[in-house]
Amino acid sequence: MTHQFPLDWAYAYGQPSVEALFRKTPEDFIVDEDLGFELSGEGEHVFLQLQKRGDNTPWLARQIAQLAGVESKDVGYAGMKDRHAVTRQWFSIYLPKGDEPDWQQLQTETIELLAVTRHRQKLRRGAHRANRFQIALYELSGDQLEQLPERLRAVADSGVPNYFGQQRFGRDGNNLLEAQRILVDGGRIKNRQQRGLILSAARSYLFNQVLSARVANDTWRTPMTGEVLLDDCPTGPLWGRGRLATSDECKALEDATLESMSGWRDGLEHVGLSQERRKLTLKPGDFQFAIEGDQLRVSFDLPPGCFATAVLREICLLKDASIEYGML
Repeated sequence: MTHQFPLDWAYAYGQPSVEALFRKTPEDFIVDEDLGFELSGEGEHVFLQLQKRGDNTPWLARQIAQLAGVESKDVGYAGMKDRHAVTRQWFSIYLPKGDEPDWQQLQTETIELLAVTRHRQKLRRGAHRANRFQIALYELSGDQLEQLPERLRAVADSGVPNYFGQQRFGRDGNNLLEAQRILVDGGRIKNRQQRGLILSAARSYLFNQVLSARVANDTWRTPMTGEVLLDDCPTGPLWGRGRLATSDECKALEDATLESMSGWRDGLEHVGLSQERRKLTLKPGDFQFAIEGDQLRVSFDLPPGCFATAVLREICLLKDASIEYGML
């Protein structure tokens, strides 16, 4: 982890006293995508539901484009899914005319074709209703294990800070070092997709800084004076062009928190991104848990763009086995 850009944000319920092993195998982290709408069965876009194990979403999208003989931009998906997991998600392919390829050719030891249909519109980012997570944690240890159920119930009842997960910032925070190079030092990245990831990491980091300050003063669930609300929930800035929408006490906190990051703020404004807001509070849906010996199993729903690790970090201190065994 880079010391230049620390990733040690405040905890809502205090730092967990229980440790756990996370992601021993991909089957310990299962994600099901819920589109939230019916597919019509007809239209110019083929929809594939695929299950993948240990593969990342953009890579699979490229394999689909190659098989279909289309450009990458003609393949759509609702969101990036974790690589070190078993995930089920939908892809769309623009094929208005001609024969379809044999989609079974996509199947490998790690990829399974679950369904094929058609729809009238491309699948776009964030178009799905939710993701359903089923997660297993192992080797629970700590001197306050008996208090773990109480902490789990607090997460279920009150939610967690809506942090962007550490995976957004790259291994050892390298995306943030790249953001500094682009936004402040005048560096360039030719790859458009990679550049977008770096800029997104920068916005996410500024948001997490503000959210951590709100967690520290216990205002992440309650509005401050001058607050901007989304669905009655306090929000934080996703930086870009335009003035902060907040005022008074809330604006003063955001300005003070990000004062040292003026180079990043100016850079994000100059690349053409618009100022947006994101909810500070994340409430997992249908949260369930079971503790069996030294194992914990949890399941919950999250909206698009939200991170399961933001929920898990409030429950246990995680030792990620995928890092230990070189799976990143």
